[in-house]
Amino acid sequence: MEPTTIKCPHCGKTNRVPAVAGGTPSCGHCHRPLPWIVSARDDDFAAVAEQASVPVLVDLWASWCGPCAMVSPALEQLTAERAGRLKLVKVDVDVAPRTAERFAVGAVPTLLVLNHGDGLARHAGALPVPELRRWLDGALAVGTDNEAAR
Repeated sequence: MEPTTIKCPHCGKTNRVPAVAGGTPSCGHCHRPLPWIVSARDDDFAAVAEQASVPVLVDLWASWCGPCAMVSPALEQLTAERAGRLKLVKVDVDVAPRTAERFAVGAVPTLLVLNHGDGLARHAGALPVPELRRWLDGALAVGTDNEAAR
């Protein structure tokens, strides 16, 4: 699990962001929350995605997939908007076939929202940013309701 480098959207400093952490990443310079965007494979998916301290948006994608390439910047934008409150975990289905099989991925991109390993929402295919935002906000609202019920 290699750390990812993220440029702070607030001050422009580059930060190393771990794939697994107890809290959420913040900029070492300005201390504001950073977008948490990491990759996972079959062997580390549970630690990276299911044990995260915040809800996780999982992007199951493939390098040969045109719609995947189109939706990726939108997912990164939504993650940046929710810095400190959401983690984006990108899973290349060709590199992580067991994870793709586990979630019965029949089309890419397939998007999942997980909270402590519990599935909150699933969508196959690319959507424009406004529709992705509505879908994600709806899923996160369900997750908040589930947290309150615990």
